[in-house]
Amino acid sequence: MYTAHPDRYTTMPYRRAGNSGLVLPAISLGLWQNFGPSRPAEVQRAILRRAFDLGVTHFDLADNYGPPGGAAEAALGAALKTDFAAHRDELVISTKAGYRMWPGPYGEWGSRKHMLSSLDQCLGRLGVDYVDIFYSHRFDPDTPLEETMRALHSAVQQGKALYVGVSNYSAEQTREAARILGELGTPLLIHQPKYSMLDRGPQERGLLDALDDLGVGSIAFSPLEQGILTARYLDGIPEGSRAGTHGTSLNSDRITEDLLTTVRGLNAIAEARGQSLAQLALAWVLRGGRVTSALVGASSPEQLADNVAAVANLGFDADELARIDALISN
Repeated sequence: MYTAHPDRYTTMPYRRAGNSGLVLPAISLGLWQNFGPSRPAEVQRAILRRAFDLGVTHFDLADNYGPPGGAAEAALGAALKTDFAAHRDELVISTKAGYRMWPGPYGEWGSRKHMLSSLDQCLGRLGVDYVDIFYSHRFDPDTPLEETMRALHSAVQQGKALYVGVSNYSAEQTREAARILGELGTPLLIHQPKYSMLDRGPQERGLLDALDDLGVGSIAFSPLEQGILTARYLDGIPEGSRAGTHGTSLNSDRITEDLLTTVRGLNAIAEARGQSLAQLALAWVLRGGRVTSALVGASSPEQLADNVAAVANLGFDADELARIDALISN
C-alpha cells in the first residue's frame, strides 16, 4: 500500500494561476507519451507516486494521450483507485479535448457535441466525477469560438470541471476566448502553450503579454523539446531514443549538427550553474514568474526527480541570459 511522503510540500514552490485562487506546482507531470500499454503499469505507478512525494500535485492529460488515445487517462484512473483515493482533494487533474478520438464528423475539433461527449468519456476512463481543469486542446477554425467556449462553460455548470483553459491558441484567439468566457461567468483560468529555450513563440508573438493583461495563468508544454534539451543528444542520436525511433513525435532530421552545437553550449552553462541541461531548460521557462508551471514527462521516477530538482535554482543573472540568447540566435 502506498503511503505519501509526509514532507511532500516542503520544497516544491507553488504559483498562482493568473488572478485565480488556484495554485499549481512549478513542475507538473504530463502523461503524454509514457502512460499506456507500452510501459509496465508498475513503472507508471512508481512515477506517479514519486511525483506526488516530491510535491507534484498536478497531473496533466488529454483524451488522446497514450498511445493509444485514452490509455493515459485509464492508467491514471487505475492509480487513483489504488494509490491516490485518499488524496483526490490534494490533486489537480486536467484533461483536454479537440484532437481526433473516434470516427466520423464529431470525433474531433471544438463543437459542443465533441467537447462534452469527450469530457464524459474522459471522466469514465479516469473514474472521477469531475476534473479540475478542462481544456479546449486546439482552436477550431470551422466552429464559432462562442460555441466552444459555451461548451467549456457548460462543463463547469454541470459540475464536471472546476476550471477551464485553452491550449494552442494564438494571442488574439486567447483574448477573444477570455472575453466570451468572462461574459458567460466562467473565467479563463490558464493557457497551455508550447514554450522552451528553443521555441520562444509565446513571448515573440505576444501570447505571454496577452496572458499578463488578462490575468490568465500559463503552463508550458515541451519545455525540454521532447528530450533535445537534456543530456540525451549531446553525443548525437542514441539508439532507443525518441528521435532514434521511427514513428515517434520527434523527427531525427531535426537533430542537426548546428542544433547539437547549440545544445552543447547550453549544457556548458548548465554545468557552470551546477545544474543538468534539463534543469537549466526548466529554470529558464520558469524564470521571472511569468509562467505558472512547466510540464514534464518522465520515463522513470529518477528522471522525474532530476527534473523536479530544477526548482532549487530558478534565478538567472543578466550574463547567463545573454549567453543563452546568443547561443539560440546563432
